[in-house]
Amino acid sequence: MEERRRAKRMPVIISLEISNLYKQNNVQVSNLNEPIEVTDISKAGLGFVTKSILPLEFYFNANINLGNEDTLHCVIQIIRTQPGENGETIYGCQFIGMADILSYIFEEYDSRISEK
Repeated sequence: MEERRRAKRMPVIISLEISNLYKQNNVQVSNLNEPIEVTDISKAGLGFVTKSILPLEFYFNANINLGNEDTLHCVIQIIRTQPGENGETIYGCQFIGMADILSYIFEEYDSRISEK
């Protein structure tokens, strides 16, 4: 995958489940309930793998907790994809409309994982 990262990616172990995908023109894919494994995260977005085939340019809601008391309630847009291993697909996503003030959550997380 071509390097397009705008911010430092940090390894993370988070499991999410996508139940609904939507587009701005009210197109929606419902009842997916597909597990995904988040592989890395940054201030700008996240990467994940799944066995599901998900459409590009669709959005989903997520609640992300990086091991502290703060939970990010965010909208994520799928922006790129590539084939992975073992029948999985690798996805690149960006956070939509996240306030810059929330970047401290990622800075604290980076500090914690750097100390290990």
